[in-house]
Amino acid sequence: MTAPLVDPFQRAIRYLRVSVTDRCDFRCVYCMAENMTFLPKTELLTLEELDRLCTNFVRLGVEKLRITGGEPLVRKGIMTFFEGMGRHLESGALKELTLTTNGSQLARFADQLYAAGVRRVNVSLDTLDEEKFARVTRWGRLPQVLDGIRAAREAGLRVKINAVALKGFNEEELFELTEWCAAHDMDLTWIEVMPMGDLGNEDRVGQYWALSDLRARLAERYTLTDTDERTGGPARYVRLEETGQRIGFITPLTHNFCESCNRVRVTCTGELFMCLGQEDRADLRAPLRNHPDTDAPLEAAIREAIDRKPKGHDFDYSRQRADGQVSRHMSHTGG
Repeated sequence: MTAPLVDPFQRAIRYLRVSVTDRCDFRCVYCMAENMTFLPKTELLTLEELDRLCTNFVRLGVEKLRITGGEPLVRKGIMTFFEGMGRHLESGALKELTLTTNGSQLARFADQLYAAGVRRVNVSLDTLDEEKFARVTRWGRLPQVLDGIRAAREAGLRVKINAVALKGFNEEELFELTEWCAAHDMDLTWIEVMPMGDLGNEDRVGQYWALSDLRARLAERYTLTDTDERTGGPARYVRLEETGQRIGFITPLTHNFCESCNRVRVTCTGELFMCLGQEDRADLRAPLRNHPDTDAPLEAAIREAIDRKPKGHDFDYSRQRADGQVSRHMSHTGG
């Protein structure tokens, strides 16, 4: 049998996040600059290359595959990729195929995603206020996203809402978002804003809302019970006894979750990032394109990269500046 992927700290790599495009139909202020310059299409992995890449990771022990972007559903022909990955679900080698989306295209693709084997999607939604939604996404339309969420649930997909905690923006919607998710039987995960990329006038320190404060505010209204539930990602969950729903917290700044990290990320250009908060990377596009008839060089490149996976990242706002900031946009690495 092929030896599984294990990093220097004895963490087995079971979870791969793959960006299939750097393009998006929104321009969220914490993710993209308003006037983005996107990559030439020749630099992006083809759908066939993405299939071959992911298939090799599955062969090496990856059990969970999350598709990201940009917005993954704006990639032309993307459903052929999802359908192709479905064969690994059928074989049992892959335990879960899922995606993170802004929800704008879900009304078009929800039924096809379910047919391909997707059972769970994460939808990024930071506010239920239409004017604020337009402001934070710059180009987004809230009714279109809400229609997509409705279509996903009707198709049988389990929907989890991801919200970025932004000071002075969605603080006052904490309870409204919680109750809305509970009413629609959806879990909710809050994410601390991370120092990724130069986005012009966006003040990361000013935006930062610590999830320790958010949790304390929730506890003023609800009974929070810590759980040991894990979905393969970095979120830590509590259950709200009054509603029964799960609330997740992704806290790269107030609580470093690196000790249990089983994840790596591949960009749409074939760069493998062993840690979201570090710049070290490995080129997987070259072995894919230079050796079309054998996967041995690709596997060697993957293994060499995993051997360099660091113990953790070093994001830090404690000195009132975005220490540990990495230069690439979040849309480049994948959400």
